[in-house]
Amino acid sequence: MTEPDLSPLFERIAGYGRHMLDMPFSGPTSFFRTDVVDTLEGVDIALIGVPTDAGLSHRPGARYGPQAVRAQSGLIRYINPYTGVIPYEHGRVVDAGDVPFQNTLVLDDIVREIFSYYTQVVAAGVVPLSVGGDHSITYPILKAVASRGPVGLIHFDSHHDTAPPMKGSRFHHGAPFRNAVEDGLIDPRRTVQIAIRDPYRQAARPYAEAHGFTVLDMPLILREGLDAVVATTRKTIGDGPVYITFDVDALDPAFAPGTGTPVVGGLSSREAMILLQGLRGLNIVGADVVEVSPPYDPTGMTALAGAQILMELLCLASESLAKKGNQSARAIFDRGDH
Repeated sequence: MTEPDLSPLFERIAGYGRHMLDMPFSGPTSFFRTDVVDTLEGVDIALIGVPTDAGLSHRPGARYGPQAVRAQSGLIRYINPYTGVIPYEHGRVVDAGDVPFQNTLVLDDIVREIFSYYTQVVAAGVVPLSVGGDHSITYPILKAVASRGPVGLIHFDSHHDTAPPMKGSRFHHGAPFRNAVEDGLIDPRRTVQIAIRDPYRQAARPYAEAHGFTVLDMPLILREGLDAVVATTRKTIGDGPVYITFDVDALDPAFAPGTGTPVVGGLSSREAMILLQGLRGLNIVGADVVEVSPPYDPTGMTALAGAQILMELLCLASESLAKKGNQSARAIFDRGDH
């Protein structure tokens, strides 16, 4: 049997990024080994680290999340093995580095710095996909993404994150979506919360329900199944712009122990992938994965789960670009070749 000539495939993969063919343990540690850039000119999707956990209420360590996800993402690379999607054929995808914080201790200043940075990203016409950091980062990102009007929200989490101010701040990681509602950044009627099993539901759930969130908690998921969750989510979100945020504690701690506030009884990694893949075709304007806390998982498997979630989000965002007719010259081969 004659071995196939793989050189055209390798040439094609090399076109996605200069280090795409490096071994996982060598070369620069960027998200999926994409090119690291200092400018957003000609970029369609930017992968961005947000290394802060100043908004945490418990178990610090998520500031190390971007580094750990970058390292583990070298195992994933260029293609989604479930869907066959190659995001780099729909647009130019780069690692834009981390938000360059000047302040690391004062939460109000951190929020302002994140907002200022993402305002520039959005103004450049770039879709931001972010890795936290704790969940407080999503509020200032949404503030930038929703500058032209409220967006829909798909929120994977074990907690509602609609709690009131705590310990002197409204910007903590349990409150980003209360803040987003109060500032008109998200449309509550187009907001879906998935995998909720909040131990603090008495403090947070009344706000979500009173403002019209669609809550698909774990008891409902177990009762109705994944297909029903996807159908309800798609119907609720519709065709309008939507932001997806994935707190890694939506996963059961058996799959993601490295997080600040783990809650048992959550999604498996495979279930999360199925749910995300069910969202193909939506109008994605940004996304994030947050709360990966490497100090609590020496195996690195939580970071690997975070990297896979980021790949799912990247595939969704890239297909959304293609649907809008924003296909890039990076598509150097016909898709039918793979």
